[in-house]
Amino acid sequence: MQGQTHGCLNEKGREQARIVAERLAGEAFDAVVASDLQRAIQTAEIIAAPHGLPVVTTPLLRERDWGGFTGRFIPDLRDAVWPDDIETEEALLTRARTFLIYITATYPGKRVVAVGHGIFNKALLAVYAGCTMREVQRMMNAEVRILTVSTERAASAGAVTTATTVAAERTTTAAAPSAE
Repeated sequence: MQGQTHGCLNEKGREQARIVAERLAGEAFDAVVASDLQRAIQTAEIIAAPHGLPVVTTPLLRERDWGGFTGRFIPDLRDAVWPDDIETEEALLTRARTFLIYITATYPGKRVVAVGHGIFNKALLAVYAGCTMREVQRMMNAEVRILTVSTERAASAGAVTTATTVAAERTTTAAAPSAE
């Protein structure tokens, strides 16, 4: 469980990022935003390179904070008691809502590639769809899902909790980078 540790892409992760870059090479987009964790930044840089775009980072896209479970091997945690310092699902969903507000306010009318991490991307999709995280199909490394976000859509997903007028045409979310 890497959680909010930086990590680095291995060759498999770099290859997955190159596949996404090739898939998006013919697409027009205006910005690339990534988690501020190194493994996501590396992924975003590979995706952004063919477009000559800089990578903007934000801690809003970080993976879930696994607290005392960070660095542990998932199969070893089967019967473990969850520590109190794990980021709650509610906090994760709030951060996802905040990210949608940020992206629509910062990039109105723009197409944005957002590079996050698996559990956070799942929270983002749950907020977007107005469902629980359990209802969102797991995203695989280097998976791309395209979301259309507007003020009305964000509000209907419960993403906008302020009176801020924001709009965005499209947000593309590339799934979690691999450092396996």
